[in-house]
Amino acid sequence: MGTETLYLTSEDVAGLATPAEYVEAVREGYRQRGHGAPAEPRTRLDGADPPGMLTGYFAILPETGAMGGYTYAAGFGAADAHFFLPLFDAESGEPLALLDGASLNPFKTGAAGAVGVDALARTDASTLGIIGSGSQARGQLLATATVREFESVDVYSPTAANRESFAAEMDDRLDATVRAVDSSGAAVAGSDVVITATTASEPVFDNSDLDDGTHVTAMGQYHPEKREVDAETVARATYVPDLRARVTQDAGAYIAAREAGAIGSDHVHAELGEVLVGEAPGRRSAGEVTLFDSGGTGVETVAAAHMLYEKAREAGLGDTVEMFPASEAMP
Repeated sequence: MGTETLYLTSEDVAGLATPAEYVEAVREGYRQRGHGAPAEPRTRLDGADPPGMLTGYFAILPETGAMGGYTYAAGFGAADAHFFLPLFDAESGEPLALLDGASLNPFKTGAAGAVGVDALARTDASTLGIIGSGSQARGQLLATATVREFESVDVYSPTAANRESFAAEMDDRLDATVRAVDSSGAAVAGSDVVITATTASEPVFDNSDLDDGTHVTAMGQYHPEKREVDAETVARATYVPDLRARVTQDAGAYIAAREAGAIGSDHVHAELGEVLVGEAPGRRSAGEVTLFDSGGTGVETVAAAHMLYEKAREAGLGDTVEMFPASEAMP
Protein backbone atom coordinates (compact mmCIF):
# COMPACT_ATOMS: atom_id res chain seq x y z
CA MET A 1 0.00 0.00 0.00
CA GLY A 2 1.39 3.39 -0.99
CA THR A 3 1.75 6.54 1.09
CA GLU A 4 -0.45 9.53 0.33
CA THR A 5 2.07 12.31 -0.30
CA LEU A 6 1.10 15.96 -0.53
CA TYR A 7 2.07 17.75 -3.73
CA LEU A 8 2.35 21.54 -3.42
CA THR A 9 2.78 23.84 -6.38
CA SER A 10 4.52 27.19 -6.27
CA GLU A 11 1.08 28.80 -6.34
CA ASP A 12 -0.01 26.72 -3.33
CA VAL A 13 2.83 27.98 -1.15
CA ALA A 14 3.11 31.54 -2.49
CA GLY A 15 1.92 33.87 0.27
CA LEU A 16 1.22 30.95 2.60
CA ALA A 17 3.68 32.23 5.24
CA THR A 18 4.95 35.65 6.24
CA PRO A 19 8.64 36.57 6.18
CA ALA A 20 8.62 36.47 9.99
CA GLU A 21 7.25 32.91 9.95
CA TYR A 22 10.01 31.85 7.56
CA VAL A 23 12.59 33.43 9.89
CA GLU A 24 11.16 31.65 12.93
CA ALA A 25 11.23 28.27 11.18
CA VAL A 26 14.74 28.72 9.79
CA ARG A 27 16.11 29.93 13.13
CA GLU A 28 14.78 26.74 14.71
CA GLY A 29 16.40 24.68 11.97
CA TYR A 30 19.82 26.24 12.57
CA ARG A 31 19.37 25.83 16.31
CA GLN A 32 19.00 22.11 15.70
CA ARG A 33 22.05 22.21 13.44
CA GLY A 34 23.94 23.83 16.32
CA HIS A 35 23.06 20.79 18.42
CA GLY A 36 24.35 18.42 15.74
CA ALA A 37 21.51 17.94 13.24
CA PRO A 38 23.02 16.36 10.11
CA ALA A 39 23.50 18.59 7.06
CA GLU A 40 25.82 18.41 4.08
CA PRO A 41 26.89 21.12 1.64
CA ARG A 42 25.67 20.99 -1.91
CA THR A 43 26.84 18.55 -4.51
CA ARG A 44 27.20 20.29 -7.85
CA LEU A 45 27.64 18.99 -11.38
CA ASP A 46 28.40 21.51 -14.13
CA GLY A 47 27.27 20.79 -17.67
CA ALA A 48 29.29 22.20 -20.56
CA ASP A 49 27.22 21.63 -23.70
CA PRO A 50 24.75 23.17 -23.16
CA PRO A 51 26.10 24.91 -20.06
CA GLY A 52 24.21 24.52 -16.82
CA MET A 53 24.29 23.29 -13.25
CA LEU A 54 22.68 20.28 -11.57
CA THR A 55 22.92 20.59 -7.82
CA GLY A 56 21.33 19.72 -4.50
CA TYR A 57 21.76 19.49 -0.73
CA PHE A 58 20.08 17.75 2.19
CA ALA A 59 19.52 17.93 5.94
CA ILE A 60 17.79 16.05 8.76
CA LEU A 61 16.04 18.04 11.47
CA PRO A 62 15.23 15.47 14.18
CA GLU A 63 13.24 17.74 16.48
CA THR A 64 11.13 19.02 13.60
CA GLY A 65 10.65 15.42 12.51
CA ALA A 66 11.49 16.13 8.89
CA MET A 67 14.30 15.62 6.42
CA GLY A 68 14.87 16.34 2.77
CA GLY A 69 16.40 19.09 0.68
CA TYR A 70 16.68 20.51 -2.80
CA THR A 71 17.50 19.13 -6.21
CA TYR A 72 17.53 21.62 -9.02
CA ALA A 73 18.78 22.30 -12.52
CA ALA A 74 19.72 25.77 -13.73
CA GLY A 75 20.88 27.04 -17.08
CA PHE A 76 21.20 24.37 -19.74
CA GLY A 77 19.26 24.84 -22.96
CA ALA A 78 16.18 26.38 -21.38
CA ALA A 79 18.29 29.01 -19.60
CA ASP A 80 16.03 28.73 -16.57
CA ALA A 81 15.86 26.93 -13.21
CA HIS A 82 13.60 24.17 -11.88
CA PHE A 83 13.47 23.22 -8.18
CA PHE A 84 12.26 19.94 -6.67
CA LEU A 85 11.91 19.77 -2.91
CA PRO A 86 11.21 16.33 -1.39
CA LEU A 87 10.22 16.22 2.28
CA PHE A 88 10.30 13.02 4.35
CA ASP A 89 9.30 11.99 7.85
CA ALA A 90 12.55 11.85 9.86
CA GLU A 91 11.41 8.88 11.94
CA SER A 92 9.66 6.58 9.49
CA GLY A 93 11.39 7.73 6.32
CA GLU A 94 8.06 7.96 4.54
CA PRO A 95 7.49 10.81 2.08
CA LEU A 96 5.46 13.70 3.45
CA ALA A 97 5.41 16.09 0.53
CA LEU A 98 6.87 17.10 -2.78
CA LEU A 99 7.07 20.84 -3.32
CA ASP A 100 7.80 22.92 -6.35
CA GLY A 101 10.56 24.89 -4.68
CA ALA A 102 10.69 27.93 -6.95
CA SER A 103 8.44 30.50 -5.27
CA LEU A 104 9.63 29.75 -1.73
CA ASN A 105 13.33 29.99 -2.60
CA PRO A 106 13.89 33.73 -1.98
CA PHE A 107 11.95 33.56 1.28
CA LYS A 108 13.76 30.61 2.84
CA THR A 109 17.13 32.02 1.70
CA GLY A 110 16.15 35.46 2.94
CA ALA A 111 15.22 33.94 6.27
CA ALA A 112 18.67 32.39 6.61
CA GLY A 113 20.21 35.80 5.98
CA ALA A 114 17.93 37.37 8.56
CA VAL A 115 18.87 34.78 11.18
CA GLY A 116 22.52 35.65 10.49
CA VAL A 117 21.79 39.36 10.88
CA ASP A 118 19.94 38.76 14.13
CA ALA A 119 22.82 36.69 15.51
CA LEU A 120 25.68 38.94 14.38
CA ALA A 121 24.59 42.53 13.65
CA ARG A 122 24.52 45.25 16.28
CA THR A 123 21.20 45.35 18.11
CA ASP A 124 20.88 49.06 17.34
CA ALA A 125 21.47 48.62 13.58
CA SER A 126 19.19 51.08 11.79
CA THR A 127 20.68 51.55 8.30
CA LEU A 128 20.94 48.89 5.62
CA GLY A 129 22.67 48.80 2.26
CA ILE A 130 21.72 46.16 -0.27
CA ILE A 131 23.46 45.35 -3.54
CA GLY A 132 21.12 43.59 -5.93
CA SER A 133 17.51 44.20 -6.90
CA GLY A 134 16.19 40.80 -7.96
CA SER A 135 13.99 38.26 -6.23
CA GLN A 136 16.76 37.19 -3.83
CA ALA A 137 17.37 40.79 -2.78
CA ARG A 138 13.65 41.15 -2.18
CA GLY A 139 13.56 38.03 -0.01
CA GLN A 140 16.60 39.15 1.98
CA LEU A 141 15.22 42.60 2.65
CA LEU A 142 11.72 41.49 3.65
CA ALA A 143 13.10 38.90 6.06
CA THR A 144 15.84 41.10 7.51
CA ALA A 145 13.36 43.88 8.17
CA THR A 146 11.65 41.55 10.67
CA VAL A 147 14.74 41.28 12.93
CA ARG A 148 15.90 44.92 13.03
CA GLU A 149 14.07 48.25 12.95
CA PHE A 150 15.68 49.93 9.97
CA GLU A 151 15.14 53.61 9.39
CA SER A 152 16.72 53.71 5.94
CA VAL A 153 17.67 51.27 3.19
CA ASP A 154 19.93 52.15 0.25
CA VAL A 155 19.83 49.83 -2.75
CA TYR A 156 22.19 49.60 -5.69
CA SER A 157 22.21 47.42 -8.78
CA PRO A 158 23.83 48.22 -12.12
CA THR A 159 20.60 48.91 -14.03
CA ALA A 160 19.06 52.15 -12.83
CA ALA A 161 15.50 51.19 -13.75
CA ASN A 162 15.75 47.96 -11.76
CA ARG A 163 17.08 49.55 -8.58
CA GLU A 164 14.57 52.39 -8.78
CA SER A 165 11.65 49.99 -9.26
CA PHE A 166 12.88 47.83 -6.37
CA ALA A 167 13.27 50.88 -4.11
CA ALA A 168 9.78 52.13 -4.92
CA GLU A 169 8.21 48.72 -4.22
CA MET A 170 10.08 48.21 -0.94
CA ASP A 171 9.47 51.78 0.20
CA ASP A 172 5.75 51.06 -0.06
CA ARG A 173 6.01 47.75 1.81
CA LEU A 174 8.38 48.67 4.65
CA ASP A 175 8.38 51.28 7.39
CA ALA A 176 11.94 52.21 6.45
CA THR A 177 12.73 54.79 3.81
CA VAL A 178 14.08 52.87 0.81
CA ARG A 179 15.95 54.70 -1.92
CA ALA A 180 18.05 53.83 -4.96
CA VAL A 181 21.67 55.01 -5.02
CA ASP A 182 24.05 55.24 -7.95
CA SER A 183 26.99 53.13 -6.72
CA SER A 184 27.75 50.18 -4.51
CA GLY A 185 30.00 52.39 -2.42
CA ALA A 186 27.05 54.68 -1.69
CA ALA A 187 24.99 51.67 -0.56
CA VAL A 188 27.75 50.35 1.70
CA ALA A 189 29.17 53.50 3.30
CA GLY A 190 27.37 54.37 6.52
CA SER A 191 25.31 51.18 6.58
CA ASP A 192 25.08 49.12 9.76
CA VAL A 193 24.10 46.04 7.72
CA VAL A 194 25.16 45.26 4.15
CA ILE A 195 23.58 42.51 2.04
CA THR A 196 24.95 41.30 -1.27
CA ALA A 197 22.40 39.42 -3.38
CA THR A 198 23.93 39.31 -6.85
CA THR A 199 25.17 36.98 -9.55
CA ALA A 200 28.53 38.77 -9.71
CA SER A 201 31.76 36.81 -10.10
CA GLU A 202 33.97 39.53 -8.61
CA PRO A 203 33.63 41.66 -5.44
CA VAL A 204 30.77 44.13 -5.61
CA PHE A 205 32.15 46.62 -3.09
CA ASP A 206 35.52 47.68 -1.68
CA ASN A 207 36.50 46.89 1.87
CA SER A 208 37.55 50.53 2.27
CA ASP A 209 33.88 51.56 1.95
CA LEU A 210 32.87 49.35 4.88
CA ASP A 211 32.51 51.07 8.25
CA ASP A 212 33.69 49.49 11.50
CA GLY A 213 30.84 47.73 13.24
CA THR A 214 29.06 46.68 10.05
CA HIS A 215 27.55 43.26 9.53
CA VAL A 216 27.74 41.79 6.01
CA THR A 217 25.55 39.02 4.63
CA ALA A 218 26.97 37.63 1.39
CA MET A 219 24.49 35.23 -0.18
CA GLY A 220 24.65 35.46 -3.97
CA GLN A 221 27.47 33.04 -4.77
CA TYR A 222 28.26 29.39 -4.08
CA HIS A 223 31.06 28.69 -6.55
CA PRO A 224 34.74 28.21 -5.69
CA GLU A 225 35.85 30.74 -8.31
CA LYS A 226 33.21 33.42 -7.72
CA ARG A 227 32.80 35.88 -4.85
CA GLU A 228 30.87 38.99 -3.87
CA VAL A 229 33.29 40.27 -1.20
CA ASP A 230 37.03 40.85 -1.41
CA ALA A 231 39.80 39.14 0.52
CA GLU A 232 40.34 42.20 2.70
CA THR A 233 36.74 42.10 3.92
CA VAL A 234 36.95 38.38 4.70
CA ALA A 235 40.20 38.91 6.61
CA ARG A 236 38.82 41.87 8.54
CA ALA A 237 35.61 40.14 9.55
CA THR A 238 34.52 37.62 12.12
CA TYR A 239 33.65 35.00 9.52
CA VAL A 240 30.59 32.77 10.05
CA PRO A 241 29.38 30.39 7.31
CA ASP A 242 26.11 28.50 7.25
CA LEU A 243 28.07 25.22 7.15
CA ARG A 244 31.74 24.85 7.99
CA ALA A 245 32.16 22.14 5.34
CA ARG A 246 31.24 24.65 2.63
CA VAL A 247 34.20 26.94 3.07
CA THR A 248 36.75 24.88 1.16
CA GLN A 249 34.20 23.58 -1.33
CA ASP A 250 32.17 26.45 -2.76
CA ALA A 251 32.64 29.55 -0.56
CA GLY A 252 34.49 31.53 -3.20
CA ALA A 253 35.22 34.54 -0.99
CA TYR A 254 36.86 32.37 1.67
CA ILE A 255 38.80 30.33 -0.92
CA ALA A 256 40.12 33.47 -2.64
CA ALA A 257 41.18 34.98 0.69
CA ARG A 258 43.03 31.78 1.60
CA GLU A 259 44.76 31.64 -1.77
CA ALA A 260 45.81 35.29 -1.40
CA GLY A 261 47.30 34.57 2.03
CA ALA A 262 44.92 37.05 3.65
CA ILE A 263 43.60 34.47 6.14
CA GLY A 264 44.73 31.22 7.69
CA SER A 265 42.97 27.89 7.97
CA ASP A 266 41.64 28.88 11.40
CA HIS A 267 39.70 31.90 10.15
CA VAL A 268 36.25 30.33 10.47
CA HIS A 269 34.84 31.67 13.73
CA ALA A 270 31.90 29.26 13.93
CA GLU A 271 28.93 27.96 12.02
CA LEU A 272 25.71 29.94 12.34
CA GLY A 273 24.09 27.16 14.37
CA GLU A 274 26.99 27.12 16.82
CA VAL A 275 26.47 30.83 17.46
CA LEU A 276 22.74 30.35 17.96
CA VAL A 277 23.20 27.70 20.67
CA GLY A 278 26.04 29.52 22.45
CA GLU A 279 28.84 27.19 21.38
CA ALA A 280 30.60 30.30 20.06
CA PRO A 281 29.98 33.99 20.73
CA GLY A 282 28.30 36.18 18.16
CA ARG A 283 29.23 39.85 18.03
CA ARG A 284 31.77 40.72 20.73
CA SER A 285 32.15 44.48 20.25
CA ALA A 286 30.38 47.41 18.65
CA GLY A 287 33.28 48.05 16.26
CA GLU A 288 33.61 44.46 15.05
CA VAL A 289 32.91 43.64 11.40
CA THR A 290 30.96 40.39 11.04
CA LEU A 291 30.34 38.37 7.90
CA PHE A 292 27.73 35.68 7.34
CA ASP A 293 28.54 33.62 4.25
CA SER A 294 25.23 32.11 3.16
CA GLY A 295 25.47 29.72 0.24
CA GLY A 296 22.24 27.80 0.76
CA THR A 297 21.84 24.59 2.74
CA GLY A 298 19.30 21.90 3.44
CA VAL A 299 18.78 23.33 6.92
CA GLU A 300 16.71 26.33 5.88
CA THR A 301 15.17 24.35 3.03
CA VAL A 302 13.80 21.55 5.22
CA ALA A 303 12.78 23.95 7.98
CA ALA A 304 10.83 26.17 5.59
CA ALA A 305 9.33 23.27 3.67
CA HIS A 306 8.02 21.57 6.80
CA MET A 307 6.51 24.82 8.04
CA LEU A 308 4.75 25.26 4.67
CA TYR A 309 3.67 21.61 4.65
CA GLU A 310 1.94 22.00 7.99
CA LYS A 311 0.27 25.27 6.99
CA ALA A 312 -0.89 23.76 3.69
CA ARG A 313 -2.44 20.78 5.48
CA GLU A 314 -4.30 23.11 7.83
CA ALA A 315 -5.54 25.15 4.88
CA GLY A 316 -6.47 22.11 2.79
CA LEU A 317 -4.11 23.07 -0.03
CA GLY A 318 -2.41 20.83 -2.54
CA ASP A 319 -3.12 17.49 -4.16
CA THR A 320 -1.98 14.05 -3.11
CA VAL A 321 0.01 11.48 -5.03
CA GLU A 322 0.54 7.88 -4.00
CA MET A 323 4.18 6.91 -3.39
CA PHE A 324 4.99 3.22 -3.06
CA PRO A 325 7.80 1.87 -0.87
CA ALA A 326 10.52 -0.21 -2.48
CA SER A 327 9.22 -3.36 -0.79
CA GLU A 328 6.05 -3.08 -2.87
CA ALA A 329 7.36 -1.42 -6.02
CA MET A 330 10.25 -3.88 -6.34
CA PRO A 331 8.85 -7.24 -5.15
